[in-house]
Amino acid sequence: MKKKIWLINHYATGMHLSKGGRHYWFAKELLKRGYEPTIICANTYHNSKNYEDTGNEKYIVKDVDGIPFVFVKTKSAVTNGLDRIISMITFYLNLSKISKSIKKKLGKPDVILASSVHPLSWLAGYRVAKKNNIKLIAETRDLWPETLIAMGAMKRSNLFAKILYKLEKYIYKNADALIFTMAGGKDYLKDIGLNRDNVYHINNGLDLELYNDNLMKYCYPDDDLDNEELFKIMYTGSMGQANDLIWLVKSAEEIQRQGLRNIRFVLFGSGPQKNEFIKYIKDKQIKNIVFKDNVEKKYIPSILKKGNLNVFTGQKTYLYKYGISLNKMFDYFASGKATLSNLECRYDLLEKYQCGITVKGESVDEIVKGILFFYNMPKAEYDIYCENAIKAAKDHDFKKHTDKLENIITAQLQ
Repeated sequence: MKKKIWLINHYATGMHLSKGGRHYWFAKELLKRGYEPTIICANTYHNSKNYEDTGNEKYIVKDVDGIPFVFVKTKSAVTNGLDRIISMITFYLNLSKISKSIKKKLGKPDVILASSVHPLSWLAGYRVAKKNNIKLIAETRDLWPETLIAMGAMKRSNLFAKILYKLEKYIYKNADALIFTMAGGKDYLKDIGLNRDNVYHINNGLDLELYNDNLMKYCYPDDDLDNEELFKIMYTGSMGQANDLIWLVKSAEEIQRQGLRNIRFVLFGSGPQKNEFIKYIKDKQIKNIVFKDNVEKKYIPSILKKGNLNVFTGQKTYLYKYGISLNKMFDYFASGKATLSNLECRYDLLEKYQCGITVKGESVDEIVKGILFFYNMPKAEYDIYCENAIKAAKDHDFKKHTDKLENIITAQLQ
């Protein structure tokens, strides 16, 4: 009999449109291997007022390539304030109420994988699992509320933070298995006073076959990218406070001051700080950096392939002692180009694979040194970094990640 797996992720809603993302890729691979996966998510889109219309029902089901998506009626949230908390609570409450109906319609699952960003997704999965004698795997993609504390968005003394800490610890103690996307998950458990078995690491990654297919099918024409006389520094993704792109902008300013005219910074994406940066470079007359609009994900392989050095930046935080698992990092690896980071962390994949370097955080001088390190590097040496990047991408293909997940599922069902 085929094993049924429920993958609960509040924010997986957009995956049915993009046909991509962590839990879609897990479901896609599990389906190929004879499982019956179901993705359960909110009917609202993350940071958007858009939603999947459930009518008068608490949920609807849509089939996407043989994978049922269950859209649970949830309060929308476009800010990180009270409406975000209400959204979490309504997702939890409504999923708890309709789980019996979902089970009747789609069948009782053998295993539930409940994935955080927030711990109420875990709690919903836990309630269903324990009520029906189902194995529960709790997956941590962000340390909540620790991430909010570290970023200054919430105080440790906040009542909601205290509740989340207690809930987090309860789930870590009582789930049948734990998965962390960050390599230092066991370190974190030790730091909060827990020592338990069945703790696993499955990083973020990519569908490498899809990535390479998009590279062949979708070319993104752009004058800056197509100029082969330029050494192009590439960034793709969000432009918010956590990304701390001001260090990259100021590095462009310093490189312009040094007179290196054939180095250009090309940044794709959007976010609350983008207009601020555009104004900054206009006021300072910085000519070697250009901001591009968001593009469809399918064009990212073509865009990165035309660059010379990928880069990501971020705020300094103690959380990086547990490792990092940025989604863009794996697209960078698959591009076959070296990567520069200023996120000082343990379990550094750039160091592990020798496919890039990490420099000291919050320093223009260090980023500039890192850029010039690759800019002046002999081609033969640079090519080794590129080859290592491809190896890193292959090791984080979701076919391999699903091998790990399948082993965890099998262990729980024995």
